[in-house]
Amino acid sequence: MQAGEPLMSLPDVPPLLPGTFLNQSSTVTAGQKGFQVSLYTVTSKSISVQWTKLAGTHSFMVTATPKNVLGTPVFVQFNEAILIGTVGSLLSNTIYTVRVEALDSSGNVLAQSEMEQLTAPDVPSIEQAYSKLSNSITVEWTTRTGATGYILRAQSGKSIIETTVGSSPGTLNNLKPASEYTITVMSVNTGGRSQPSKPKKAKTVLSAPNLTSSSPSNDTIVVSWSPVFMAEGCQLSIMRSDGLGSRLKTNASQSHVTFTELEAGITYSIKANAYDADYTLGDDATVSQITRPARPESVQVTLANSRAIGMEVSWSRVEGADNYTAYSTDGLNCTGVDVKCQIGPLQCGNNYSVSVLAYNRAGPSVASLPAYFLTVPCAPDVTSIVEAVASNLTVSWSVMSFAENYTAFVKRDDGLENSCSTGLNICYFQIQCGFTYFISVFAYNKAGQSPLGNDFNYTTAPCCPENILPVFVSSDTLEITWSAVRGAEIYETKAGHDGHLLQCNDTATVCALTDLQCNARYTVVVTSCSEARGCNSSCLPHYVETAPCSPQIVNISKVNVSTFSISWISDNDAANYTVRIQAEEDTEAEVQTCRSTGRSCQFNDLPCGATFGVSAIAATSAGESLPSYTVPLETDPCCPQNLTVTQVTQSMTNVSWSEGTGAQSYVTVLESSRGKAQCHTLQTHCLLGCITCGTNYTVTLNSISESGLMTHCRYHGYSSSACCPSSVKLYRMANSVIRVHWRAAVLSQDYQVDLFGSKANFSCTPSTGSSFCDVKEISCGDVYTVVVSPVSSDGSKVTFCPRKLYSVSCSGSNVGMVIYQGKSTD
Repeated sequence: MQAGEPLMSLPDVPPLLPGTFLNQSSTVTAGQKGFQVSLYTVTSKSISVQWTKLAGTHSFMVTATPKNVLGTPVFVQFNEAILIGTVGSLLSNTIYTVRVEALDSSGNVLAQSEMEQLTAPDVPSIEQAYSKLSNSITVEWTTRTGATGYILRAQSGKSIIETTVGSSPGTLNNLKPASEYTITVMSVNTGGRSQPSKPKKAKTVLSAPNLTSSSPSNDTIVVSWSPVFMAEGCQLSIMRSDGLGSRLKTNASQSHVTFTELEAGITYSIKANAYDADYTLGDDATVSQITRPARPESVQVTLANSRAIGMEVSWSRVEGADNYTAYSTDGLNCTGVDVKCQIGPLQCGNNYSVSVLAYNRAGPSVASLPAYFLTVPCAPDVTSIVEAVASNLTVSWSVMSFAENYTAFVKRDDGLENSCSTGLNICYFQIQCGFTYFISVFAYNKAGQSPLGNDFNYTTAPCCPENILPVFVSSDTLEITWSAVRGAEIYETKAGHDGHLLQCNDTATVCALTDLQCNARYTVVVTSCSEARGCNSSCLPHYVETAPCSPQIVNISKVNVSTFSISWISDNDAANYTVRIQAEEDTEAEVQTCRSTGRSCQFNDLPCGATFGVSAIAATSAGESLPSYTVPLETDPCCPQNLTVTQVTQSMTNVSWSEGTGAQSYVTVLESSRGKAQCHTLQTHCLLGCITCGTNYTVTLNSISESGLMTHCRYHGYSSSACCPSSVKLYRMANSVIRVHWRAAVLSQDYQVDLFGSKANFSCTPSTGSSFCDVKEISCGDVYTVVVSPVSSDGSKVTFCPRKLYSVSCSGSNVGMVIYQGKSTD
């Protein structure tokens, strides 16, 4: 062999980790301490090692020498580029000493390393591989000396499944059903694993079908399943679960099978295997199914012994039944595990049809033949109680199922009873007013009498009241009395007129109807009533007339200051009328009246300033009306008896007067050719401004009532006071004389001059028509208040003229300067 050429290629097995060899030693030259060798992999016939690069190395020599047996060493030389080398043609299950040497170009050993390694056992040989379950394949092979275990491998496409076993046979699990696998076996010892054996093909069997079962009737079982992958069909077998009888087998290419002619109420065991095209059976599937029970027989129905109304149903026991249900056509049922049960409560008027069903896990049986049970009729329902003709009562009721005849009983509340038996549903009875009749009806058939139904009662109308007496107690109130009658609990009194209806209900035999319309003819009916029957509608009416309506005063007109005419309207042409007036403020005053058959009346000589209440009454043979609404009549207010005019200032006058009867406010007017002054007040005095001095005025006063009536009053004339002079001035004259000068409003007017000082007062009276006056011996050094006042013909002096202040100084012992200091406020 040439140096550097491997003896054989590396086996297709994974490398071993360092340390799996038995022993190792290394020898290296100086400077080559980095050379390392380790085991790569081991098979039955080869050992592979790997090493590190070493500087100066020309080639590597790998030698394997048997340790415990005789044999020829095997070596292989590799060039410096190879780092993994394999020594082949070795003995299986044998310990070898493996040495790796690094050589230079001259063949000198630069470094070396040795190890001991056990080779794997021989490759096994598969004898057979087969599948019994859909998820596993069982393998049998020849065992090998030195093998401590075996690795089984199954490969399908890229999927590989391995498992380790100790000996043959071995099983590969977790496989797919109906799938083909390539099977190999490798032997294993502490040194490693052998190469795979020659492959063998094996296929897993089909999976078990997923079975479902049911029993649609008591002699059939239906089994169905989902399609099984790769299955051509399914083999099924059925037999009783208790082992009795024979087993029935069948093949099916569909996904369901129906087994017929089976026994009712029996549990069967069904086994199924899917098979492929080679008719290889797959996994087993087993299901148990019971058939439905047979139809119950010998059904009997009797009256139950319990107090509750019901019937007892019994039947014969059924094979394989878990429980039973007895039911009737109207929905009643009972359920139990025994062979009898009670149904209730029963309804009257029924012919019950009762059947029984047996049940088990598969479902119900066919219903048994029905049994029948007749109950008594239901109590008839009274549908009509009619008194179509007075004192004749007709009673009718509903026709009841399974009823053959009826008996009706009518009992009066005083104990008297009548009955009527008939095959129809109607009876007739004679009755009287004012009684209550109790009615009951029974139905009969072969089962007996119906139960007691609802008690019905019929109350005849109470008798009509007698001795009716209507009496008016006022113009719109009618009192009616009557005698009590049998059967009446309450009395209803009605009075009607032209759509206007009054009504009162009372238990007493008297009633008062109020708010009757006036001037009307009422139809009055007194009816007796009871709660059960209502009111008797056959009672006769009575007729009454009401008094006329109150007149309506529509106009009060003034003929003159003290005479008034009153007019009214009324809806009764036959009535006589009386009109009354009375002063409102004097309740004890005499009432004045006026009678008339017409529509108006007149009152004379009424005083001023008075308010009267006016009312009218109408009267007929039916009585007097209520008085009309009182309408006020007001006369004009009176003039004040006294009036006084007093001048306050030159331009202002105060007018006062006595109170005028009936007056609320006053308007006072002073009027002259130069103008007028006026005031409106609630007081009995008034202050008038803008009065012209020295002027004659006419004086008038208007008295005004609260409602606005006015009386114009005229009084004697009034002359205003003389006018005050203007431009009053003081002049210093000789010899301590002071001249007072003014401008007169009227040349013929008389005046008086007054000077008031702190030391002395001075006055002077000029001649008529003069416009100055000299005051002698006046004291100087004082301040004087100066006033010039007109004097009237009676000698009275005007007191409201303006006052002026002048300062008079001294010049030596004589009067000095006279200085004006303004108006005085005193």
